[in-house]
Amino acid sequence: MYKLGIDVGGTNTDAVIIDEHLAVIAEVKHPTTDDVYDGILSAIRQVIAKAGIDRSSIAQAMLGTTQCTNAIVERKNPAKVGRIRIGAPATTGIPPMVDWPEDIQGIVEDWAVIRGGFEFNGQEIAELDTKAAAEFFNRVKGRVQSIAISCVFSTIRNDQEAEVARLCRDIMGEDVHISISSEIGSVGLIERENATILNAALYRVAERFTEGFAKSLEEEGIVNAEIYLSQNDGTLMTMEHARRYPILTIACGPTNSIRGASYLSKQKNSIVIDIGGTTTDFGVIQNGFPRESSVAATIGGVRTNFRMPDIISIGLGGGSIVRRQPDGRVTVGPDSVGYRITSEALVFGGKTVTATDIAVKLGMARIGDPSLAEGIDDGFAAEAMAVIREMAETCIDSLKLSSADVDVILVGGGSIILPKDLAGTSHVYNPEHFGCANAIGSAISKVSGNYEQLIDYDQIPREQALEQAKADAIQLAVNAGAIAETVEIIEVEDVPLAYCVGNTCRVRVKAAGDLA
Repeated sequence: MYKLGIDVGGTNTDAVIIDEHLAVIAEVKHPTTDDVYDGILSAIRQVIAKAGIDRSSIAQAMLGTTQCTNAIVERKNPAKVGRIRIGAPATTGIPPMVDWPEDIQGIVEDWAVIRGGFEFNGQEIAELDTKAAAEFFNRVKGRVQSIAISCVFSTIRNDQEAEVARLCRDIMGEDVHISISSEIGSVGLIERENATILNAALYRVAERFTEGFAKSLEEEGIVNAEIYLSQNDGTLMTMEHARRYPILTIACGPTNSIRGASYLSKQKNSIVIDIGGTTTDFGVIQNGFPRESSVAATIGGVRTNFRMPDIISIGLGGGSIVRRQPDGRVTVGPDSVGYRITSEALVFGGKTVTATDIAVKLGMARIGDPSLAEGIDDGFAAEAMAVIREMAETCIDSLKLSSADVDVILVGGGSIILPKDLAGTSHVYNPEHFGCANAIGSAISKVSGNYEQLIDYDQIPREQALEQAKADAIQLAVNAGAIAETVEIIEVEDVPLAYCVGNTCRVRVKAAGDLA
């Protein structure tokens, strides 16, 4: 039994085949094409040919893709959304999308704020106005393909959201996509509502890439494989789950690299640096999983509060263009030759000086024809490498929680451009198969369950509450497809909330297990 892991990046589409012991059998890199599926198909064909296996022996296929991220950033193909907020009269002073960029506000065709909502302790602000909700759904029926439902403190009580969702289904039919904020975001109405709207707008994009991936596999004769999508906490989800929560695929590329780096290096707590052709992602691995960001994430100019990895991205990659500016400074990036590096970089016969050329000139790597980089001035190369080093060391310092040196894992095809003696590091790993760590991370990912709730320890003793939260998180992981015997608790967090009455804490528990 084999697993096929694929990760689609901006420069390359990586694919790997691993066996039942999670050993890498074959790996390939293929340039990402304008038509993403052409690149995926080519990568699948190449990696299967390299592995020399029967297509029928592939039992699982995993895909990590940037398509939802790109759809938001590039404003491509969003579904028309109807947005309804349950929160009048308490929230009428804050309109929807109050701080959104103008060029993306058009995804919401119509919106309404109706009576209802809850206080932080679960008490009703007002009785739910089902008549106003029904009027809104009748008004937008036929005009929108997706509905985003949000409610004040629905992370405490979500029964009003659930009732409005049932009403929406009754009026608008089975074809409408419904996004419910309590299933997507955390405490904080506006950011949670923003994430819900984006999720609603992305459902057609998710349908296309899930159906496209399934079709690509079928065309290649891979018909026995269960299909999974990577999500941004370093775990997997089914195609059905991805269609329901497409926003959870955002930033899955960096998390795949973090998981792959941890697996390849056998390190559970490190900083991971994933260097591609255009950008470099810096992240943190904690207990084998990506560290989650504690601040609101901005995606395409929209502030959200759904779970996101703690990632720093900079415009540095193997294809980054190196120049001497008019003021005498040497700069590296942020522009890049990207997937054209094999034709435009000096070592490949091109005319553009890239970070890869600098690494070859300094003897850090042997790629292409090293003699073609000999013409680079020694001083220019040294200055460029000093810039590259400073960019990396600054990001490492930003992610560290103390002044102590940390272990660092270098992965990604562009990792050859980075020196191994970085300041602030105790050991720099560059494991075997580093170039396809993202695809490996996709292939070896587990299935998770995430529990989050506000709990008053005056009502339920802390130990009892945490044990119940752990049990619920484990059950959520099993429901998502994990083998019960393999599920373990990855993270437990309880944070006191000073603005709540009593001894109220926000309890978060994450569990993960092997794929069934």
